[in-house]
Amino acid sequence: MRETIARIRKFRDDRDWRRFHNPKDLAASISIEAAELLELFQWLGAEQSTRFAAENRERVSEEIADVAIYLIELCDITGIDLEQAIDDKLEKNGRKYPLK
Repeated sequence: MRETIARIRKFRDDRDWRRFHNPKDLAASISIEAAELLELFQWLGAEQSTRFAAENRERVSEEIADVAIYLIELCDITGIDLEQAIDDKLEKNGRKYPLK
């Protein structure tokens, strides 16, 4: 993950985009990119969406990457360790939704 974060930072900094990447704007960008991902599946049923994802893997992958890049940047500038946040949330969800 560290190498990926470094590549994202370099890409951003080489273009002097850091000044645009604050928590509010990154959160908005995540939402916008997630909407673009959702748009690919809009109006498709469960089976159709599964087939679409398989047949349009590159398009789906690009939208997923856009969401992930902005999410990683948001974590980076806020000092949140994404892997730790996920671990913490899974533990919390495990207590909230225990196995029966």
